[in-house]
Amino acid sequence: MKKSPRVHSPDFKAQVALAAIKGDQTLRQVAEQFEVHAKLVQTWKKQMNEEAATLFAGPPQASELKQQQEQQAELHEQIDRLKMELEWLRSKVAEFL
Repeated sequence: MKKSPRVHSPDFKAQVALAAIKGDQTLRQVAEQFEVHAKLVQTWKKQMNEEAATLFAGPPQASELKQQQEQQAELHEQIDRLKMELEWLRSKVAEFL
């Protein structure tokens, strides 16, 4: 009979990754301690290292939000302009046919 895969909580994954990042044990030792495969420990450690910077990034600044809103408004204007041009071209093509 097959065993169903274990589902690990985010807290557990963080605990394992932090133990691996400490560096006082090898990945294999951490894996044995927490009874998981060493590949999982390596994956969680890598994921924690890659995403650690986003933890302290904080919310976007007001200037960034304003810039995004301006860009979005500009794109909407361009879409509307292109729609009008397309309708005009379709009407001109219909006149020739």
